[in-house]
This record gives sequence, structure tokens and C-alpha cells, in this order.
Amino acid sequence: MTTAILFIIAAVPCLYWTQGLETRPAVEAAGIKRLCAPAEQADGWRKAGLTVTTIGESEFGAREALSAPGVSPRPGVASPTRAPWIVASGWRFMRAPTTKYSYSAPAGKAALAAAEAFAYDADAIIKVDPADLPSVGAMMAFFDTLPTEDLPPVADFGVVDDGSAITGEVLNLLARRNLLFHVEKGPSAHYRLNIVIGSAAYPQADAADPSTFAQKVRAQLTDEQRSLRLYGSEVVIARLTSDGKRARVHLINYGGRDIEGLRVRVRGGYSSGDGYVAGTGKVALQDQVVADGAIEFSLPKIGTYAVVDLK
Repeated sequence: MTTAILFIIAAVPCLYWTQGLETRPAVEAAGIKRLCAPAEQADGWRKAGLTVTTIGESEFGAREALSAPGVSPRPGVASPTRAPWIVASGWRFMRAPTTKYSYSAPAGKAALAAAEAFAYDADAIIKVDPADLPSVGAMMAFFDTLPTEDLPPVADFGVVDDGSAITGEVLNLLARRNLLFHVEKGPSAHYRLNIVIGSAAYPQADAADPSTFAQKVRAQLTDEQRSLRLYGSEVVIARLTSDGKRARVHLINYGGRDIEGLRVRVRGGYSSGDGYVAGTGKVALQDQVVADGAIEFSLPKIGTYAVVDLK
């Protein structure tokens, strides 16, 4: 059963910038309006017109560090036909939504990190490479153009989290397969499926292979009952929020290349929608079909991040 759960107010990630006012031209050229900065530099940036949150190096270091998002070769797998290995932290945000996070993003990764954190409403600070100022500035500006929506996340089943590493890997694989779940402390009557690792139905031996385990859950759920499905890419992870009347689909492209013709199916009584693509702006949804209790549509092209609002 598709269920909307409690949500938190949307958060915008903050850029951790430790360089001085001599970098003001680059920061302003990138359109950066908000910074996290050390105390000794904060007043100078405020006088320059920026909104500044004071963050010391120790405070940044005390946050839970996240891996740089993207794709990487799978360990021990050389075949070009295998699905790419996505490095993503959405499952971490769902597992611990109140935790404070940090990224130390290498060059080329800051905009993707910002999109990932924004899509999941995470409290995240991003230390960026100076070369990424233009791209991350453009991404932050894109966030500001989006219509305000405070909608609860949608889940099709629950996963009871025992805090173990093996359950964490299961959550990771489920999220990467775009299987929408709610992390629970115990089984909930809200869901037809409640995954309890170590139970008779879901033994730890099965969970030792998270990929096969995710396929098992997908088969039990059935594709027809999934609230959201993607076609045309193995490197896009989606997040769906909805109150039953309106919905927002976040689409994060981890592959590093533009994707053309991504097709999306969302269950529910939606009849129309608007697309917003980072780097492009508002776009029309293509090939819309409303049938069998769902809406399907395609996006002409997406880069790092896109949002679709349905009604």
C-alpha cells in the first residue's frame, strides 16, 4: 500500500568556503548568495552582502562525512555490460534524517552533491573545489527558482532498521533500484510489506547479496504496484513526495552525462505536470499518457538534476 509519511521542511545545502575576501569576485560571479564560513571570515562576507552561517573546521569535521556522489567501477567487475555502480547517499538521509552531514567534494562533484542533499532535505554542508563555484552556484540558483512544495515522501513498503551494516547495504541497493521505502523501528500496519532482516521471510543469508535481495523485494511488491518507475537509465535515482493531490518527483542523474528521453511513471490521479531542469529551466513534459491509475511522461533532456511537479 502506498503511504505518505511525515516529512521535514526542505533544506538548502550550504557551501563551506574557507578562502578570504580576495575570492569575492569569483564568488559573486558564480552567483553565490549563501555561505558557511569560519568565524574569522564571516563578518567580512556579511559586509559583502552574503548570508553567512558561521562554521568552524572542528564543527565541519564533526558532521557525518559522505562519499562524493557519482558512478565508479564495481570492484572486481570489468564487464562493460554490467550496471554501473552508483555512489549515492539518499539511503543515509532516509536512515538518519536528523543527522548533520558534510561533503568534501572533489572537482566536478559539488553540484551533484548539492542536488542530492537538496532532493532529500538533508542538513548538509559542502566543501567545494574553487573550480566548481560556477556549477554549484548555478545549481543553488536553480533551487531558488523552484516552486515551494512541502510534501511528505512516498513509500511502498517498510524496512525495519536494526542499525547493522548489512541492513545498510540493503537500504542502499533498494534506493538505487528506485524502490520506495520507509525506514522503520518496527513493522507498520501501513504497509503490505515490512522487511525485517533476519526474520524467517528475509533471512540474513539472503540479505548477504543485497542485489538479489532487492530483486526479491521488487518481485514481491510487483512493478504494477510501485508508486514510481523510471525507464531509459540505470544512473538516475528518483525521490517521490506527494499529499495525494500533488506530487513532486526529484530526478538525480549520477552518470555525469546528459540523458535524453528519460521516461517516468507515477501512480496516482495526476493529469498534468511541469518539468524543471537544472541548466535549462522550465520544460514541457513530452508524450504524456494518463491511464490505468497512473501518469507517464518523458523529459527531453536532463543533466545533473530535474524536478517534476504533478497535479
